[in-house]
Amino acid sequence: MSDHTPPEPDLWAAVDALWEWLDTERPVEGREGVLLRILKLSEEVGEVAEAVIGATGQNPRKGVTHTWDDVRSELCDVVVTALVALRTLTPQAREVFTRHLERVTERSLASRS
Repeated sequence: MSDHTPPEPDLWAAVDALWEWLDTERPVEGREGVLLRILKLSEEVGEVAEAVIGATGQNPRKGVTHTWDDVRSELCDVVVTALVALRTLTPQAREVFTRHLERVTERSLASRS
């Protein structure tokens, strides 16, 4: 048994690699391509909703069709899609996100003090 944990993947390197791959494979260029990349988020959020409905069996015709692992996976897809969309809008996605997260955290947790 090994106590070596594998190194965590570099989030932003992965985002950059995915962005580069999608950019070279993009069938629609320009502003429309950017808008379609952002709209992909709606598709992914819809898949989260479908997984939640399936995990809770809320569709009586279908019953339980998903697991909470499926929901977690779909949520991860939303996060990845959002970060790639952000990278599409700016090469400084990491800095933009970090600054925004700091502001949201400060604003949200300020009332706890």
